[in-house]
Amino acid sequence: MRAMSKASQQQEVSVLSAAKGGLVYLTPNDWALITDKAARRQFKAGELIVQQGKRTHGVYLLLKGTASVQIPTQGATLGISAGEACGEISFLDELPATVDVVAKEEVEAYYMDRPTLQSMFELFPHLGSRFYHSLAAILSRRLRALIGPGAASQSASAKKD
Repeated sequence: MRAMSKASQQQEVSVLSAAKGGLVYLTPNDWALITDKAARRQFKAGELIVQQGKRTHGVYLLLKGTASVQIPTQGATLGISAGEACGEISFLDELPATVDVVAKEEVEAYYMDRPTLQSMFELFPHLGSRFYHSLAAILSRRLRALIGPGAASQSASAKKD
């Protein structure tokens, strides 16, 4: 792994922590731990980041670039960009990935494998809690986006009642 300047690492943490569709419940200290332990991966345009039918054994956090999430059962494609995660379903249930995630352009990502995350969560249980809470929020938001725009507004009005 190449040495990274403090300024560069801070800029990446800023991208990751500012993303509305990312790991929104992590603290600055959580991000420092994650960026210290994560492996940096690079993908060329058209390259698979996550392959349907194969386990991810971890989570990818996009730093730069965009990717498309191809959902075969829906015939739909969703876009993800810097600050967002992919591979989280396979990470959570330890089963093969449900979709292909393809780099639309050159993509840089952090990759956190299961053993590294588990050891961090054992040392810092609150990090684990915030990490999983963030993944739950990501999955909820993505499911609502697939169901349709009415689902989000129905949920909001139901909360008021």
